[in-house]
Amino acid sequence: QVHLQESGGGVVQAGGSLRLSCVASGHTYRWYDWGWFRQTPGKDRDFVAGINWVDRHDVYEDSVKGRFTISREDANITVHLQMNSLKPEDTAVYYCAARPYRMGPPARSVAQYTYWGQGTQVTVSS
Repeated sequence: QVHLQESGGGVVQAGGSLRLSCVASGHTYRWYDWGWFRQTPGKDRDFVAGINWVDRHDVYEDSVKGRFTISREDANITVHLQMNSLKPEDTAVYYCAARPYRMGPPARSVAQYTYWGQGTQVTVSS
């Protein structure tokens, strides 16, 4: 009943920036925790960043700390991922995920999220 739609992916040269967005639609509820994940062929879907509803506490996978920033817009049920200083190893399909909010830190695992987008391709050339 809740549909997530990512946008903002594309091709960028190493060192460049992209801003991904994800909007929820359908039978939506405003109080969500959010996550971003990425996946390459033959690999598991890995956590990138997460932010909770309660206090906007954000967490990041080690390799993107200092380069990526997750933020949310609750009024529009939207989450963003600002990606700076992109590297070729950042190339992947990026997925947004959401769940009804819970107390505690942002979730880091795939199994903890309820709703998923279909992904947007990010390609970083060297």
